[in-house]
Amino acid sequence: MNKATVAAKRWWYIMPIVFITYSLAYLDRANFSFASAAGINDDLGITKGMSSLLGALFFLGYFFFQIPGAIYAERRSVKKLIFWCLILWGGCASLTGVVSNIPMLAAIRFVLGVVEAAVMPAMLIYISNWFTKSERSRANTFLILGNPVTVLWMSVVSGYLIHAFGWREMFIIEGIPAVIWAFCWWALVKDKPSQVGWLNAEEKQALQAQLEAEQQGIKAVRNYGEAFRSRNVILLCVQYFAWSIGVYGFVLWLPSILRSGMNMGMVEAGWLSAVPYLAATIAMIVVSWASDKMQNRKLFVWPLLLVGALAFFGSYAVGADHFWVSYGLLVVAGAAMYAPYGPFFAIIPEMLPKNVAGGAMALINSMGALGSFFGSWFVGYLNGATGTPAASYMFMAVALVVAVVVTLVVKPPRNDAQPQLA
Repeated sequence: MNKATVAAKRWWYIMPIVFITYSLAYLDRANFSFASAAGINDDLGITKGMSSLLGALFFLGYFFFQIPGAIYAERRSVKKLIFWCLILWGGCASLTGVVSNIPMLAAIRFVLGVVEAAVMPAMLIYISNWFTKSERSRANTFLILGNPVTVLWMSVVSGYLIHAFGWREMFIIEGIPAVIWAFCWWALVKDKPSQVGWLNAEEKQALQAQLEAEQQGIKAVRNYGEAFRSRNVILLCVQYFAWSIGVYGFVLWLPSILRSGMNMGMVEAGWLSAVPYLAATIAMIVVSWASDKMQNRKLFVWPLLLVGALAFFGSYAVGADHFWVSYGLLVVAGAAMYAPYGPFFAIIPEMLPKNVAGGAMALINSMGALGSFFGSWFVGYLNGATGTPAASYMFMAVALVVAVVVTLVVKPPRNDAQPQLA
């Protein structure tokens, strides 16, 4: 069997589907930031405090339904789960464009979080069914690249759609692709390598044998309860909570921060908002490759989060009078916060056996959602209360420092089946 050919087949068949699916999920959660900067608050009579809460409600729904979705994906089918999620979140996203009052908008934002909750853990489970330890950081990164790459093009497209039509039409137009893609997903995806026709029997057997061999070196964990109580899982939950405060405080409020720092239209804000995500895309690819090469996950997590924290501290110190210096530091912060995702999500399946790894990833991701809720709400609140983003920069910097400290404390057990963590 030609191992290189098998690897190429899996990357070319699986990764485009994974990337597109997560891209559409991210599109329909992040475009709210552009509506906030474009007039939805004035049109619906939303106060600044209420705006930050509405932006964050998505993550509250996202928090509650992570683990049930992951358990279904692990025990039943990723394919079925994501199919229905695509249809429902596309519909909710488009419905956001026809809301006429605040309660309706709040309900839709919460429901959107619920139906997107299972996407991340389910896709991580899907990747673990197809890619080995030496590939997993890169595979995870191609999934999560759907985040910055989507915001990269969405920042530009949403700016133009709002400029040409308005925020309502932007929501309606950007929700439709997810519904269409649901049927493409159903036609293209199989849950396990054994179910596909594009691998021969020898290739399927070799891949399965390698995945099973990796499981043999990992200490057995009886059930989800035991996994959730483990020291490392708890620490990773705290780490991801703090990290997500910085990421989503940044994502949801960057267009508004830019427009408050310099008088500009939505198209200009869209282009400037895109640059940090271009830098993030490049950084994620380089970091995931290096992480798989060196098989040292923590070394590619905490130093980058520290760089992000220092960049936020720098933006705070520079102040509003030096817009372009502050903006350059925000580009650095964005790239540094996104770069470690691939290595981070490779730690969990290398630390826990397959029967509980998906649930543990869901628990960690749900705590990230809670951090995202708190970060996006509190950053919006600080921006409104102080009239400048300075306090927000300090808040996000401190959150990233906490994530750095907790990452350094995590000590996954060492064995032959796992990477050696710093």
